[in-house]
Amino acid sequence: MSTPGMSAGAMLRLAWRESRSARRRLALYMSSIAFGVAALVAIDSFASNVTRSVREQSRTLLGGDMALQARAAFPAVVDTLVDSLATVGVQHARVANFTSMALMESTGNTRLVQVRAVSVGYPFYGEIETVPAEAWRRVHEDTVVFVDPSLLVSLEAKVGDQLRLGQQVFTIGGTLGNVPGDAGITAVIGPRIYVSDRWLERTRLLSFGSRVEHDLILRLPAQLASTEGAETLKRDLRRRIDPRQAALDEAREARGEEERQGGDDEASDSTGGATQAAPSRDMPVTLSATDTLADSASAAAGLTSSAPRTRVRIRTVADTEEDFTEAVSRLADFLSVIGLIALLLGGIGVASGVNAFVSSKIDTVAVLRCLGATSRQVLTLYVVQAGAMGFVGATAGALLGVAVQFLLPGIVSDFLPLDVNVALEPWPLLLGLATGVWVSLVFALRPLLALRRVSPLQAIRRNADPSALPKEWKDMARLIVDALLVGSIVAIVITRIGNVREGLGITAGIIGVVAVLWVAATLLIAAARRSSRPSWPFELRQGVANLHRPANQTRAVTLALGFGAFLLSTVYLVQANLLSRVQASAEGAAGNLLFFDVQDDQAAPIDSLLRARGHPVAQQTAIITMRLDAINGRSVSALLADTTVRRAGWTLRREFRSTYRDTLVSSEKLVGGAWFAPAAERAAAREANPDLPFAVSLEQELARDMAVNVGDTLTWNVQGVPVRTVIANVRTVNWARFEANFFAVFESAALRRAPQQFVIMANVPAGDAVAAMQRDVVRRFPNVSSVDLSLVRQTINSIVNRVTLAIRFLGLFSLAMGIPVLFSAVAATRRARLREGVLLRTLGASQAQVARVLLAEYGALGALGALTGMLLSFAGAWALTHFVFEETFNPAVGPTFIIAAGMLLLTMAIGLLTSRDVYRETPMIAIRESA
Repeated sequence: MSTPGMSAGAMLRLAWRESRSARRRLALYMSSIAFGVAALVAIDSFASNVTRSVREQSRTLLGGDMALQARAAFPAVVDTLVDSLATVGVQHARVANFTSMALMESTGNTRLVQVRAVSVGYPFYGEIETVPAEAWRRVHEDTVVFVDPSLLVSLEAKVGDQLRLGQQVFTIGGTLGNVPGDAGITAVIGPRIYVSDRWLERTRLLSFGSRVEHDLILRLPAQLASTEGAETLKRDLRRRIDPRQAALDEAREARGEEERQGGDDEASDSTGGATQAAPSRDMPVTLSATDTLADSASAAAGLTSSAPRTRVRIRTVADTEEDFTEAVSRLADFLSVIGLIALLLGGIGVASGVNAFVSSKIDTVAVLRCLGATSRQVLTLYVVQAGAMGFVGATAGALLGVAVQFLLPGIVSDFLPLDVNVALEPWPLLLGLATGVWVSLVFALRPLLALRRVSPLQAIRRNADPSALPKEWKDMARLIVDALLVGSIVAIVITRIGNVREGLGITAGIIGVVAVLWVAATLLIAAARRSSRPSWPFELRQGVANLHRPANQTRAVTLALGFGAFLLSTVYLVQANLLSRVQASAEGAAGNLLFFDVQDDQAAPIDSLLRARGHPVAQQTAIITMRLDAINGRSVSALLADTTVRRAGWTLRREFRSTYRDTLVSSEKLVGGAWFAPAAERAAAREANPDLPFAVSLEQELARDMAVNVGDTLTWNVQGVPVRTVIANVRTVNWARFEANFFAVFESAALRRAPQQFVIMANVPAGDAVAAMQRDVVRRFPNVSSVDLSLVRQTINSIVNRVTLAIRFLGLFSLAMGIPVLFSAVAATRRARLREGVLLRTLGASQAQVARVLLAEYGALGALGALTGMLLSFAGAWALTHFVFEETFNPAVGPTFIIAAGMLLLTMAIGLLTSRDVYRETPMIAIRESA
């Protein structure tokens, strides 16, 4: 590779010396890489920290080795089985979770709370931290409760005060700290109260229709505590508790399908919101010697395949690990897209910056060629320089990523039910470093290829015009580098996303955005060449002409600016869509005070109490619990076994809370079929045909998941009574509104006589009137819970503020990583602008005129890039909102235009800043350049 005139050692020494004049400029170009590397290192390192912490604390997260969960009291088969397991060393503890009203005896203040009634032994792993310390020991001995500190503030209480739950008065024994398996963020939704289940019956809070979640926590002996042993026992328990469902689940696993344990983990369809339980997987394991112990316990329980079918969810430590790591992985994947785009954006900055750097080095390269350096040696010289600066930029980014990694646990600690042990993760650090160096090299290589064709004669013949560089569009090396560039982008995206199809889709989207920006810049060049008019002011003509003159950087600047505007605007638009739904959730409520769990004989007294005090009742809605028995005459069990129809299993297994009425409400919109016929007409038709099915209305998504349409028949089990219905219509529901919304709405005649509860919504003046109403109702009817929607709005605002802070941080990060790229792209025109500006001043132009020329040029570049990026962001945000979040896209046009204007001003400011030398250089500079 070396020649007699230039050895390899001499080339390296020359590369070091020659880089002195370019280090600051190359450092600016490579700084854009640092932000992308920082994002990748921080995200991957934090995800690894959380995954490791989950693995280390998984038993603490669950509270034991295994948990059985149900939305109703466990059937006798489970109790019998647990008693039998105790004979082989399996310990158990119970937890009942429900909401209720807490009443301060001294002040009369009330608050909706989350009650956790725990038995002796809970938790088996970890400790419940309280203030004062060691106070938890009293929980099963005295009638004490332990509460979140926020509850003391809202109730104006202190430790030692008396607190009423239902019919029982408790003493506040202390405040809660860390609780195994309980995320701190749940306290934002409702303050927690922990109490011994020994006193639960005295409260008389659990009555017909009460919503209670039951957990049975198991601690397994050493023989079963391993992952394989726990999975084996889990499969055996599922077979004993629910043989039919276990057989279906195992059949799905055998076909490689993912099991969705919707079951009783249903959405809440009675008080204004719907959330679906996360999917859970049961991975089949090879039967081992632990089968003997599991089978002996099951045999001792006397359980056979004739056991009644009951939905009981079983979770192991491995399931907990999988759920948490999968959630963290999804978050990391989403954030990785931001970091990935930051990295690619940095690559664009490198390419545009190195392009300008190459133009400034033509004379130096020509001299090196005169001294005997080959074109390959010259290329190697500058590739080494670019690689070294890329390594420096990637190293700086890696160090910044490590610093962010140590800050993240403090930011998200409220959302994680575990302590994240932060430690350096070598693999994410090395991967981020290698990715940054490779991206900087592969993006720098294409403009550096031009140096191969610099002739030694150019040392004396070339003028200062960068257009003197030879261009060969059929250069094989250039085509290879282009292919390498595209292939690298595809490989990095797929590797980061972990899914080939999604990776190719994102790559196609990125390439599409770049292509549109490139076409827009080409059209701007053509328009600038043809649109100039003699009547225009000189400064405007000169600035517009710079857009199409040789050595223009119109494409590079438009690409960098437009991509940055696209990213920032897309992040903002998605944020605005997601947050607007949450922020508006309580605004459309019919009233501000909501009573629920109201029994049939309590509805009239509460209604009378409200009206006696002049508080109008805005809504009184009946709630009836039921399950689906059949669709079009086929039983649920047959439908679950049928694999020919794509139907969501949760719709067949869940317990529905439905209502009856004869009209639509404001949160609903009819999208198919017709509403119920008038009551008199339906009564007459049923009198003529007593077997006529009742009319029912289904929510659109439920009908889709259930694979039914208007005209299909559904048979419901309404607390033991079969009710046959026909789907009369399909409707959409605005679940974000705090009103009584339902998946299924029946005509009144179908359910009027069924056992039912009520939800009552009233308009009560805020402040003392609300507090007095809540206090008097809870004293008279302790089982009735109420929600002051003003407190709900405060809760939502608290959550939204946290989410908004995180999303705005991403937006600011996007802007921050775009600034170095803009500097690199705009600075790429610095040399040409410097020479032209000095020549203009030599010809008599004032400093103000030169500034206006620059403003015209960079204003056009900024306007095109910002507006094109903004328009593309609407498409990108729509795709994310529609396909990823499955929401309706509502564009926030005004704020997006503000972002575009900000990018435009930023471009103009950077253009003037990087051209400030124009005002300091003398005319002699231009004369020397021409010479």
